[in-house]
Formats: sequence, C-alpha cells, structure tokens
Amino acid sequence: MRRLVLFDIDGTLLTTEGAAKRAFLDAMLEVYGTTGPRERVPFSGKTDPQIARELLTAAGLAEEEIPAGLPALWEGYLANLEREIASTPVTVFPGVLPLLDRIEEMNGRATLGLLTGNLEGGARLKLDTAGIGFDRFTVGAYGSDHAERPSLPAIAVQRAEERFGHRFTKKSIVIIGDTPADISCGESLGVRTIAVATGSFTPEQLAPCGPDHLFPSLADTEAVLRAIFD
Repeated sequence: MRRLVLFDIDGTLLTTEGAAKRAFLDAMLEVYGTTGPRERVPFSGKTDPQIARELLTAAGLAEEEIPAGLPALWEGYLANLEREIASTPVTVFPGVLPLLDRIEEMNGRATLGLLTGNLEGGARLKLDTAGIGFDRFTVGAYGSDHAERPSLPAIAVQRAEERFGHRFTKKSIVIIGDTPADISCGESLGVRTIAVATGSFTPEQLAPCGPDHLFPSLADTEAVLRAIFD
C-alpha cells in the first residue's frame, strides 16, 4: 500500500531560530503599523493568515480592515524572510535528512508531501535554504491555500490523488508534526498521526492529544519508518 506522508515544517523538519517570526512581525509593522500583542498570540500550529488575523484583531483592527493589506503583507514578509534567513542559520533537526532520503529510496512505496501553515513561498524559502529542498516534496497544502489549518489535509490528499490517479485510503495517509494542531488535523481526516517533540511542545504535552506514535525527535530512522509503514 503506497503511503502519503505529509510533513509539517517548522518545529518538525527545521527551525529558523526566530528569523521567520522577525520577518513576519516586521512586515506587519510596515503594512499595518502594528505587530499586535505578539507576546500573547502563539504562532505554533497555525497558518500564516490565521496568525495575522489574530494579531491584528487583538490590536484593535476590525475584520473588514484586514484584507486590503494582506497582499502587501505577504510580499513584505517573503522579502524580509529571504533577507533574514540569509544571515540566520536554518537548523535542520536530527534525523530529518536520513529519514527523507530513506523514504525516497523505497521505490514508490511512499509519496512525500507537505502540510504546513506556511505560505507556499515561505515553505520553499525555508526548505531550500535549509538544504532539504522544496521540490523533493511532490504535493502539499499551505497556509496560502486556506487560513484554517483543519482544511489543509483534504487539500493535500486531493492534490496527491489528482497527480497520481490513485486513491489514498485513510490507513495509507500519515501526518507528521510537532503540535496538537498537527494531530487534530489527522483526526479530522481519520488518518494516522506521528508527533515529534522537536518544537514548542514536550512529549508530556503531546501525548494526551492521542497521536498514533510519539517520538522525541526523528533521529531514530528505523523506528520512524516502522511507524510510517506499520
């Protein structure tokens, strides 16, 4: 059975060491004149549009005041991000590259995909700068596709099925991420989930969310592969 393996990016595959957050907030300040209450609004597990909306409404903007500035916000954010990550090392987490390499070597047993709140352009910048490579992921769903993260898994699956002309059953789909939101995304589709505690959440915080498998990192390649192909 061919697997569709959908990876989150930030906190799962890599960290930008704060560069992405700085780029995002700087763009908000440039476009809207405020960063909102950034200390009170967590970024983890959310789409970029959701983060922007939460920060701006918390800063006092009405919902109808937000959309007009979004094209400039995304353009500014991506320009800032490219500059920031050119000077701030992007760290790839242990085991990520060996795991991706092994999956690719499995002669069509799995399709690599992305399931992330990043804008597609942001995902490309981060993965290419990190040396992981955006293009090794065949399909994806992004924050630029939908502001609500629970809507993204169905988009990714539809794209994979259209590309390959093959129906992926629930048992064949695996979502890998570092936040409760990643786990709930899997639950929304009824697919399997693997949680990894390399982001903002500890194993103790992730376990009650009910992932099918939970790892401290992706460093144990064989164990993670067993979880994917079990």
